[in-house]
Amino acid sequence: MTQSLGTQLIIATAMVALTVITHLLGLSVLIAATRRHSGHLRDNRAFALQMLVLVGVSFGLFVLHGIEIWTYAILYYTVGAIHSFQDALYFSTATYATIGYGEPILSSSWRILGALEGANGVILLGWSTAFFISIVGRIRALEHDWSSSFDGRSAPRDGPDKKQL
Repeated sequence: MTQSLGTQLIIATAMVALTVITHLLGLSVLIAATRRHSGHLRDNRAFALQMLVLVGVSFGLFVLHGIEIWTYAILYYTVGAIHSFQDALYFSTATYATIGYGEPILSSSWRILGALEGANGVILLGWSTAFFISIVGRIRALEHDWSSSFDGRSAPRDGPDKKQL
């Protein structure tokens, strides 16, 4: 059954909205979880806890993208764009991650939806990358504050040091 361009765009827009909201909620959960542990990142076991936070955030992002990929796969299978759920999941993963092997799994009447999933995946993967980098930056800032408080150094001052002038 051939789908009109309008139908594909409406469904794709709904899927983009759903995955963006899902991503926002998932990142909010990860932010709350990292904030809960941020106070503990300054004690004697800070390094091990920092690694656990990073591993937890990594797995959380992986699960979040998995949910979004599976959502697209369920859609492809439900509307009959792909006749096997295994193929739908494979296609959705390759498309979302923009690997795009180009295999003709997707019905040609749904190709706009597939292309928009790729664009959606690029944006959400980029968002996750920026989020992960910000988490690493926050951990490094905590590490810097923690280590400087014990070695007698004060925090850097604004402006040049008078000895350098």
